Amino acid sequence: MDRLASIAVFVKVADKGSFAAAAAELDMSAQMVGKHVAELEARLSGRLINRTTRRQNLTELGRAYYQQCRIIIAEVEAADALAEDISVEPRGRLRINAPVTFGSACIAPLLVRYAERFPAVEIDLILGDRKVDLIEEGFDAVVRVGELPDSSLIARPLAPYRLTICAAPAYVRTHGRPSDPQALAEHQCIVYLGSSESSNRTWRFTRDGRTEEVTVHGQIRMNDSRAMLHAVEAGSGIVMGAEVLLDPYLADGRLEQLLPEWQAPSWPMHVLYAPDRRPTAKLRAFLDMLVAAFPRP
Repeated sequence: MDRLASIAVFVKVADKGSFAAAAAELDMSAQMVGKHVAELEARLSGRLINRTTRRQNLTELGRAYYQQCRIIIAEVEAADALAEDISVEPRGRLRINAPVTFGSACIAPLLVRYAERFPAVEIDLILGDRKVDLIEEGFDAVVRVGELPDSSLIARPLAPYRLTICAAPAYVRTHGRPSDPQALAEHQCIVYLGSSESSNRTWRFTRDGRTEEVTVHGQIRMNDSRAMLHAVEAGSGIVMGAEVLLDPYLADGRLEQLLPEWQAPSWPMHVLYAPDRRPTAKLRAFLDMLVAAFPRP
């Protein structure tokens, strides 16, 4: 007899509690069910089920074997479903959460392409810097910047979230270019007004293993990265912001990078999702697009 078929029969007997109930569920005779179980017991040289006239009870070996067999059956079912699942068009509602800056600059354009490719998926993109509960708030995936706490969620690494420092050419012509991090204390700097103003006013740089910190000041403070981008583009000061947001402005000359020999901070970035045995087609398609667009070096 096929061992996998016998394992499936044994699991059904354990679930249903009797050979007769398993036989009815499997559409086979009770005698055939008994033969499958007997085949396994012969192979294991031990009894799996104590048989009585009314009910069958698992032995100690049977209980341990049953737990392993359930895992085997689940893995086989998942493997069998792969071909079907790959061919299934992603559909349903996809709910994504991401930080405001990265989400608006990078996730939103990616989801536009996703929507064009998979028209049967409805997409909710919720942006915010609050740490959401993926399970309780019903998100399919969340993007997190920074070190991850211990969690049961699955985390796939993305490209690091890097910062860079820049200013408009008009500002550089008027106020000059800082020669080192400490010189920033004498410049107008546009400060991010977040939960901790003191830490956001302390800018950190590294070079050749050496770290320098400087406390910056400025007339303008804001709590939104895109608002800060408008201010720096207008020549109001120097900004330290996300590369993903500033790179297009640096590429076409609207902004100039400052202190290129010094490295601004960067943080790890991940996309997290629930540890389901088999992610849905809509989620897998999103994860594949995101990881391809922002691969970890």
